Amino acid sequence: MKDSKPWYWIPFLNFASGFPYAIIISVSVIMYKNLGIANEDIGVYTSLLYLPWVIKPLWSPFIDLYATKRKWFLAMQLVISIAFLIVGLTIPANHFFMLSLALFWVAAFASASNDVASDGFYMLALAKEQQSFFLGIRSTFYRLSMLTANGLIVILGGYLENKFGDKSQAWSYTMIVVALIMALLTIYNFFITPKVEETKEIESTHKASFGEVFATFFQKKQIGIILAFILLFRLGESQLLKMLTPFLIDEKAKGGMGLTTEDVGIIYGTFGVAALVVGGILGGIAISKGGLRKWMLPMFLAMHLPIIGFVYLSHFHPAAAFNLHLELYFYTFDYVLNPYITGVIIAEQFGYGFGFAAFMMYLIYVAEGESKTSHYSIATGFMALGMMVPGMLSGYIQQYLGYGNFFIWVFLATIPGLILSQLLQYPADFGKKTEEK
Repeated sequence: MKDSKPWYWIPFLNFASGFPYAIIISVSVIMYKNLGIANEDIGVYTSLLYLPWVIKPLWSPFIDLYATKRKWFLAMQLVISIAFLIVGLTIPANHFFMLSLALFWVAAFASASNDVASDGFYMLALAKEQQSFFLGIRSTFYRLSMLTANGLIVILGGYLENKFGDKSQAWSYTMIVVALIMALLTIYNFFITPKVEETKEIESTHKASFGEVFATFFQKKQIGIILAFILLFRLGESQLLKMLTPFLIDEKAKGGMGLTTEDVGIIYGTFGVAALVVGGILGGIAISKGGLRKWMLPMFLAMHLPIIGFVYLSHFHPAAAFNLHLELYFYTFDYVLNPYITGVIIAEQFGYGFGFAAFMMYLIYVAEGESKTSHYSIATGFMALGMMVPGMLSGYIQQYLGYGNFFIWVFLATIPGLILSQLLQYPADFGKKTEEK
């Protein structure tokens, strides 16, 4: 029997997937930048945090074989909560960088496992028609978790920096708040998510062996071009994401834009995420109406052309123009709105939301056939690898080239993915919604 109350648990279960990912991959960059860590180290070590998502196909079968998906994601969410709490407690310590990285690694492995278990639980708990309907809801709440992390949590960190005048203390308290949010999500999911699994169901889900699952993935037609495309599609973006926050926060004497932590939180947590959500929704609608073939090139361009905006910002450093008075529950302050920076970030986030829909739809196509869930996990693992390795080098490349030339390089790095996208073979109407007569 399938669950009849998905509205009660789907939003929070998906929020609990996106929130720790955003803290580990994005917010950690801002935190380390404000705590005085060099760009090179930020690029290398925070990119290594992608590794659990790269190799999650290696242990995902264990999640299918042992215990229920519900037990797995509840246990992993608890581990994430504890890891974030200890991160907060270690930040004032002398060797906080390595200690906090080790804890972020623990949280990253738990978060990747939580994703696998949550995806599997979603397919078990819902009927086929419910799964299709709630795909958009899952995506929306995943993105809202990004809003909370990159917006409200960053704003909180900036507020506490100003309040205490001590960045270590500020981010220590911020991470403790993050741990409390994650703990509350775990408690809610414990009481609300349905118990829909039986041990016999777990034992019967594995028909193919671990080796067969991998072998059939690498036997797919065009597998060489497919893997090259997955690895290179985000070559530019992987470097942009790691050095964008340092660029916005660094003072103008170092080639940056000189924004405060609060400024970054407001831009990304309001304007940026709104653009991201709208872009993602429109991207899904476009593919459902026209099919993947029609939209692959326009979406690729929409995702990567906004990089030109960062080339402009890094070369001309346009000044701010408008003052905005903002009132939040815990703080009231005046925000200096730079329309150039805000406009570029809106374009970049909208383009990312709109364009990324094509990439994810193609990964769904790649996973078609037997062992669909495992093949999708393998494909997203290669995607994470394509983010991790270039991200590790991004800090060194930026320091060598300077911000202005770095963004030019990032734009050029999108060209291999563009070429490969035109060599892929797939049905022209893949992803197009079938008209009902």
